[in-house]
Amino acid sequence: MRFTLLPICLVITAAADTLPGLPTVPYTTTGGTLPSTSLSKIIVSSEFAESVDEAGQTLIPPTLHSFATTFASDLSSALKLDILVELGDAAEQGSIFLTLGDAGLYLDAAGRETSEGYSLNVTADGVLITGASPLGVWWGTRTLLQQLILGGGEVNLGYGADSPGWGTRGMMLDIARHYYPPEFLVEMCAYMSFFKQNTFQLHLSDNLYNNVAIYSRERSLSLYAAFRLLSDDPSLEGLNKRANESYTRDVFDDIQTKCAARGVTVLPEIEAPGHALVISQWKPDLGLDSDLSLLNVSNPETIPTMQSIWNVFLPWFHTKTVSIGADEYVDPVLSEEALVGEYTRFVDEMSDYITSTSGKSVRIWGTFAPSVGGTVNKSVSIQHWANFEANPLYDFINNGYDVLNSGDYVYTVGKWSQSYAQTLSLDFIFHGSPDGSAFAPNIFDRDNATNNAARDSPSLLGHIAPQWNDYGPNATTVTEAYYQWRDGLPALADKQWGGEVTEADYQGLFSALQPLTPGQNLDRSIASKGSTIVEYDFKQARGSNGTAVEDLSGNNYHATSTCAMGEEGAILAPSCRITTPLVQKGRNYTLSFSIKPTSDAKGAIFSGGDSGLWFGNGTVDAVMLFSGESTYALNYTFPVGHGRTQASSAGASRRSWTSGTASPWSS
Repeated sequence: MRFTLLPICLVITAAADTLPGLPTVPYTTTGGTLPSTSLSKIIVSSEFAESVDEAGQTLIPPTLHSFATTFASDLSSALKLDILVELGDAAEQGSIFLTLGDAGLYLDAAGRETSEGYSLNVTADGVLITGASPLGVWWGTRTLLQQLILGGGEVNLGYGADSPGWGTRGMMLDIARHYYPPEFLVEMCAYMSFFKQNTFQLHLSDNLYNNVAIYSRERSLSLYAAFRLLSDDPSLEGLNKRANESYTRDVFDDIQTKCAARGVTVLPEIEAPGHALVISQWKPDLGLDSDLSLLNVSNPETIPTMQSIWNVFLPWFHTKTVSIGADEYVDPVLSEEALVGEYTRFVDEMSDYITSTSGKSVRIWGTFAPSVGGTVNKSVSIQHWANFEANPLYDFINNGYDVLNSGDYVYTVGKWSQSYAQTLSLDFIFHGSPDGSAFAPNIFDRDNATNNAARDSPSLLGHIAPQWNDYGPNATTVTEAYYQWRDGLPALADKQWGGEVTEADYQGLFSALQPLTPGQNLDRSIASKGSTIVEYDFKQARGSNGTAVEDLSGNNYHATSTCAMGEEGAILAPSCRITTPLVQKGRNYTLSFSIKPTSDAKGAIFSGGDSGLWFGNGTVDAVMLFSGESTYALNYTFPVGHGRTQASSAGASRRSWTSGTASPWSS
């Protein structure tokens, strides 16, 4: 068996007039460089070691000392630089000193104080990072780490002060119509954090499109819908019907804590009264007769039911803001005036309940604007997504609402969409303003500048780019969600921060920084001395059970086996397994093997962290790929009792395939 890695080329470039990076950094160089080999320790200011950022959105902010410990781990993983973390009152020769300073020195685009600002000062003696808060220091460590990577282990001497233009910068993932393992979400937070994004919105409840034109009521009640949080509270019994694809409180706590450890706040969204089929499947009387995916707000039980759900889960959410969705709601029985009135009542009553119960602020998707009679409380912030729904400047900002830009220019939809792309558009990121210059969070309309907010508008919260799974759990694999964002996210993060990276410089910076992003391995890369990652010859491993199987590739990825070994190789059975030290391999690979089935027993041949290759399942004989709790059957099966099959499974770019060639029986 052989596993082959396709080559990838890396290119490093430099930017002019400012420190290159993603985002770029205002910086004045003073001549010379500081090598990482001269750095021996990270000193955390004793005075501020236990300080936390209280101005941000998270309710579980890490201490300065905690951020320092994570930073030390990142230096080790990215640069093989192992240095100690200790407390101290001042910098020392060869140290990275982390401390806090005057928060008033760091301003956002609206001229307001931001706790995310920091200063970086590099001299021949060492590095000083001063933050407006521990979170500001954390972003400073991202800058230093990026500069050491780009500089080949050296950083330019100099000084600079940096702060984000907007307080909310991040991504949104539809985890309702597609389940993602907790570890994947945590890795996504690490990827976002390296490029200074701070918000990961999780869309927790939704359903596939309920096509009422052709679906019966029974079909709607069985349509794929999911509520991803799993509570044992008796009041919610029956709400979650997918226990194996859900997050318990302990699991969701762990996701939030690990994301917060890297400066990323998880923002939860429970959608209603639209996109709410999962609620109607639980309590059918709450759905509209015309469309069960829409709740009947006029039903006196609807709002109390939603409040009971939020009552259970509000203590789970470690953030100052939550989203109740409130998107795309219609009721054909009501007049437009009555519809808007009922919608407004729903939002206001839910907002009042959530805020009075938990102190949290509420956000909704921009749906019914004041221009059509929508008058939701102005304490509710608006997540704008479509210019055909409302004009965010004239309808919301100019009427006193705070607005988060999630314009659908940056929407992505898994696998296919008639309206939206499958990857972030670099063209829009670098040319998304009406004048052809780069996108910024104040840009709502790339064609008409009069519809865009001022860059320094205090009502502009920032920007989040959503990814939707309109076609459900088996349209994409888990890691496809990452690949949809992979190449464009760092560029978008630069613009969300207020950076100035150019399109010409971007690819070089991305190629240098992306492979060393700490805290994750979303590419599922494996270190290898050559093009062959691992190679096993099971014929050479003949012997008793428990034998070691040598890796012939030279990478020393030796396997262990509890299977018997015969003249033709390993004899696989349900009671044994061959285990390698590898967990998974991402795109660009070929797995070659030979197999000689002696029975039609079904089950896994290969299994890993993200996927597997099965020889049938249940009553299905086909060879199938398995990923993300879904199987993808091929039009092929391994012949039983007719000889050995030479097979290969390959993955390149967005495609995976398996093929086989049977040879005559030989004994």
